[in-house]
Amino acid sequence: MSGFLAGTLATIVTVPIFAMFAIYFITRFVTGSNKKSFHVAVDASTVFFIIAVHFLIIIIWDKSLLGVILTMLLAIATVMVLAQYKIREEIRFGKVFKGFWRLNFLLFFLAYFLLAAFGVIKRIYETFV
Repeated sequence: MSGFLAGTLATIVTVPIFAMFAIYFITRFVTGSNKKSFHVAVDASTVFFIIAVHFLIIIIWDKSLLGVILTMLLAIATVMVLAQYKIREEIRFGKVFKGFWRLNFLLFFLAYFLLAAFGVIKRIYETFV
């Protein structure tokens, strides 16, 4: 049982799109709403995309840039809080966090696929050179 759980978790972390689809289909079955299911899937899978990008960076360049990733997350959060304050002259942390989390999904979703493609191309190049 623990081997199955470890394998499932490893798959979700290395291929977070599976987690996104699984969460989407489960919440769609429970709620019946496509829009709500998509939002829940995006929100829940963001952490898996962040972890996957971290591990792809380790695999490709053999170094951890977790500090850079965390600093980038903090900088994005800071910019979003300042933008919310400038636009509304008040800070609604719920809206800020929701926007922050969804922006991170977009960034890390894109970064995941770009790094995966780069890693495959790099590995093919290293094989033939």
